[in-house]
Amino acid sequence: MQLTALSHGAGCACKIPPGALHPLLQELPRSSDPALLVGHESADDAAVYRVSGDVAIVTTVDFFTPIVDDPYDFGRVAATNALSDVYAMGGRPLTALNLLAYSLEELGDEPLRQILRGGADVAKAAGVAVVGGHSIDDREPKYGMAVTGTVHPDRLLRNSTARVGDSLYLTKPVGGGVATTAAKRGVAPDGLVERTVAVMTTLNRDASEAALAADASAATDVTGFGLLGHLHEMTLASGLAAEIDAGAVPAIEGVLDLLRDDEPPIAGGSRRNREWVEPHVDWDPDVAEELRWLLCDAMTSGGLLIAARPGSGAPGVEIGRLRVGEPGRIAVRS
Repeated sequence: MQLTALSHGAGCACKIPPGALHPLLQELPRSSDPALLVGHESADDAAVYRVSGDVAIVTTVDFFTPIVDDPYDFGRVAATNALSDVYAMGGRPLTALNLLAYSLEELGDEPLRQILRGGADVAKAAGVAVVGGHSIDDREPKYGMAVTGTVHPDRLLRNSTARVGDSLYLTKPVGGGVATTAAKRGVAPDGLVERTVAVMTTLNRDASEAALAADASAATDVTGFGLLGHLHEMTLASGLAAEIDAGAVPAIEGVLDLLRDDEPPIAGGSRRNREWVEPHVDWDPDVAEELRWLLCDAMTSGGLLIAARPGSGAPGVEIGRLRVGEPGRIAVRS
């Protein structure tokens, strides 16, 4: 059975396009509760609610259609991705609820068993208790988690508090959308899916702890809106501009070769990302087309994008910097 053949999209590439989503979110009422430290206003990774002087609750939810064909790996990727939003806020995930859409009649119970086992194994590795969940009958499988964690209010990482002069660090390579689209089309080279699954199932826990130790000013995780999309959200929320060194951005091995093909395997979500973010991007003419697509790749369960002072010991690869300028504007250099 090929799980990806049952879905119209793949992983975070099946998100509603940011260009359509953000205007809708802006219409929602904003809470005036002073205990709400982070709501939906800045498109941050999770909500944060203060319950005492030294404890705040971090709450988030994430689920998607199959990103790989193996049910166990699908469960692992989806769970890792859901937990990532808590790590992106500097928090510690504590409990999770399974969210499941699945057709027992058409698919049987064994793939479902493997999906849930994959999610449970990731939760166990993260020290998270899976305490229940909800399921519906659906011919298109979907899986994810609603996650609750805690964070000290003074150690909270946001996407809206970046500092001028900070460097930008990326803790995982990008290109997962290219890799999984290539697999779905049957053109993925040997080993690419395995390398991509390894990236997508790596917890962002250690990166989050290292970012806090480096006195990071801001953080977000890189998922369905692509590196440039999530950086645009960070810089817009922080009132800053950014520069990116395209050649410094790490890619999953084999992805750039695929992007150089005459018909590159580009996910629909990546195309929508580029259409949305390009009005806010100044491309250096020397930036190759494959790098432009890489920076817009609809990644699933990507790494953290961290703003921290140069030489601070922040984790990941230094890929750019923050500067004064039009909020949300990004210059991409070769």
